[in-house]
Amino acid sequence: MEIFHWIGLKAVSGVGSVMFRRLLERFDTPDAALDALCAGFSDLRGITAAVIESARSGEWKRFAEAECRKIEECGARLITFTDAAYPKSLFEIPDPPPFLYLRGSIPGHACAVAIVGSRRATSYGILVTNRLAGELAGRGVTVVSGMARGIDTAAHKGALAAGGPTIGVLGCGIDLVYPPENKKLFSEMAEKGCLVSEFPLGTLPLAENFPRRNRIISGFSRGVLVVEAAEKSGSLITAQYALEQGRDVFAVPGSIAVHSCRGSNRLIKQGAKLVDCVEDILEELPGFTPGLTSLQTATVTRPPFSLTPKEAALYELLARSPLHIDGIISQSELTAGEVSSMLLHLELKGAVTQLPGAHYTIS
Repeated sequence: MEIFHWIGLKAVSGVGSVMFRRLLERFDTPDAALDALCAGFSDLRGITAAVIESARSGEWKRFAEAECRKIEECGARLITFTDAAYPKSLFEIPDPPPFLYLRGSIPGHACAVAIVGSRRATSYGILVTNRLAGELAGRGVTVVSGMARGIDTAAHKGALAAGGPTIGVLGCGIDLVYPPENKKLFSEMAEKGCLVSEFPLGTLPLAENFPRRNRIISGFSRGVLVVEAAEKSGSLITAQYALEQGRDVFAVPGSIAVHSCRGSNRLIKQGAKLVDCVEDILEELPGFTPGLTSLQTATVTRPPFSLTPKEAALYELLARSPLHIDGIISQSELTAGEVSSMLLHLELKGAVTQLPGAHYTIS
């Protein structure tokens, strides 16, 4: 089973997301990479004696066997970064996960907006979030949030009530319901929306998981809307990720007398776009035409495409910024011939575009 080796390689101590992708760039498949580590391969930056010893111990086999059983039992599945369904926008974020645990189906089109905010939301914040999420979903925009209490929950419920697409990104294992009062919402998301997590099954919702989770929320999205965030809020971390990833940042103005609005109000002071109606968001999205009832009718969507591990390595480089072909060769583990061949294949897939002067960028 292919996912067995994907899970197993990630479970080797010392193999993080970056090392995982480098190993696949060199060896093409996780099972070949594991064989190489077990044989003592160390000709790659970051591979230490401890990594080789961890691979040889076989502990990753026991973990992967147990994880595969649990995936089947909880009705989840795994999508890897080579899969056509893997969101290509995640290649633009720092340290994109090699695979995601998934329940439900990721919406096929690329236009998404994240809505995040306080867990201790006011009734005004809940009302506004529910309305804006519903109006976005009604226009065909995917609503992304983190399944937390307060604003996140209101965002998902608003999108579902409008019959639109929504994605919940978890800071725990996809087999755990957190917060527990959202059990019904979790079931509805798995059936009508989508739940994703990069964390192994059974991972508890620990505080350190959520900042890491937030980069995926913004990575899925064209922009991030903040509704009611305190001055040291996790929602502001998501907004910061969005800025670093070149996404738009929006904020709903709140009462100056409410502590949970200070962070979102400060974002507006710092240049986030003030939102008091859904058109304020829509007009920043590609394909928006005033008067159309659905954003999708004006948006040309790319057909999904799969990638080989080596193609994924090139795609990730180009997702960060356009590069000259010489820069691609120097920053990859590939030969000039391999790079030229793969760039041609990626162009044929519609994944990359050649610019003047032998520069390349993602389409």
